Amino acid sequence: MTNQKLVTILGGGAWGTALAVLAKANGHEVRVWSRRSSETLATVIQGADMILSAVSMKGVRAVTSQLVSSPVSPETIFVTATKGLDPQTTCTPSQIWQEAFPTHAVVVLSGPNLSKEIQQELPAATVVASSVASAAELVQVVFSSDRFRVYTNSDPLGVELGGTLKNVMAIAAGVCDGLQLGTNAKAALVTRGLTEMVRIGVHWGANMETFYGLSGLGDLLATCNSPLSRNYQVGYQLACGKTLTDILAHLEGTAEGINTTQVLVQRSKQQKIPLPITEQVYRLLQGEVTPRQALLELMLRGMKPE
Repeated sequence: MTNQKLVTILGGGAWGTALAVLAKANGHEVRVWSRRSSETLATVIQGADMILSAVSMKGVRAVTSQLVSSPVSPETIFVTATKGLDPQTTCTPSQIWQEAFPTHAVVVLSGPNLSKEIQQELPAATVVASSVASAAELVQVVFSSDRFRVYTNSDPLGVELGGTLKNVMAIAAGVCDGLQLGTNAKAALVTRGLTEMVRIGVHWGANMETFYGLSGLGDLLATCNSPLSRNYQVGYQLACGKTLTDILAHLEGTAEGINTTQVLVQRSKQQKIPLPITEQVYRLLQGEVTPRQALLELMLRGMKPE
């Protein structure tokens, strides 16, 4: 393969590993780094055409601050595949990367991508978004295959927020299923959840249309309907009477929706954005209401036009 790229993937979890397999299958040289790696970060990024970050939200700042002092080539493209918000600054991962590397192209990769299904080689699609079109196109080429379809987009903030905000809705959807409230209730919840995602996204400067694409509605449908989703599991098990502490002790990986809910509530209060579903998920996670009370509160809200 003449156009072989060197791709360094930061994060050895299920998502980072799945993406590494996709790039390798296309003939690219792939290095994977995690906190447990024997190699240093400076070594694995040497000569990389692309650095893809699939670390959890809480690890993003630590990794960027380590990399700032490393010898990164000016041509290197950064790709972020983390879904979350920084608790200190309420920034998205791509904003943290761009702040650390202001002259580099930053690409957001997000979509309805449950890692386990991708590892099983089941078909999936995703979105890569950047303000630098050529960078998004290069990432598209590196990861596209007959089982992983990659679309480009020019609204990185919208693509990133779609993947982040739907985790909150997935907790609510899990509660809905755990309480066995039926298909009608779930359809109403997910639809109103999308409205809430759009409201936040547009307020923060994203394009409304982005939320009706793969990284918004697509990811919302995947996450709200799958027991493979960690955020869905949190809601489902809370509805079945387990405590949050107990659920998190047995959960594989991070349920980013928990932190995202807290950051959203804090930011929506400052900016006066009404977020009824997020508010109830927050109260549920804080132990202020039971799962049944939380959903009842949503059903009893004041009458209004759709």
